[in-house]
Amino acid sequence: MSAVGAPAGSAAGLMDRIYRRQRHIYDASRKFYLLGRDQLIEGLEPPAGGTVLEIGCGTGRNLIKIARRYPEAMCYGLDVSSEMLVTARASVARAGLQDRIGLAQADATDFDPQALFGRAGFDRIVISYALSMIPPWEAVVVEALRRLDKGGSLHIVDFGDQAGLPSGFKALLLRWLGLFHVTPRENLPATVRGLAEAAGAECRLAAPFRGYAVHAVLTRG
Repeated sequence: MSAVGAPAGSAAGLMDRIYRRQRHIYDASRKFYLLGRDQLIEGLEPPAGGTVLEIGCGTGRNLIKIARRYPEAMCYGLDVSSEMLVTARASVARAGLQDRIGLAQADATDFDPQALFGRAGFDRIVISYALSMIPPWEAVVVEALRRLDKGGSLHIVDFGDQAGLPSGFKALLLRWLGLFHVTPRENLPATVRGLAEAAGAECRLAAPFRGYAVHAVLTRG
């Protein structure tokens, strides 16, 4: 989870300030409440020799898991935070995956994959707990759909409405997330469904962990 959005300069500066120190303990702390990431990875199933892009790749944690889970896939990640990318590059190097994971700094609302990675599109695009940190998050979904290859799919996991969880849980969660400039998008399911329809894509939605998370898969025809 790391924000990638416009305006790029202010977003990058904010994220660098937030993660300059947090990046060192990010993965250890977030594993307790960024639920559904590994389930998303299991459902990717890119084609043999396919490509996977993560928008808001943060420390590279998901990309490394994806590369190991799908050894024939080429993986790419972009993030607006240079601080997070320092950690991501170091993590990828330690994993020995530099030849299969490419990283770049970019604004997810308007990026050129050809210039960044030498490709026009991707078979799979992942957005994991990043939309809740991006004010113009709808534009990120639109751009991601535009960058899918034919037959490709966009996989999103983020905070849900917590409808099935105990009373008071949501208020406590929102208070905690606010410390990190995180704002769950309660209209995410409806908005994503509408954006998929406008793009001619199929949309499947789920609310795992009793509504703690929302998981969306948008597939281009």
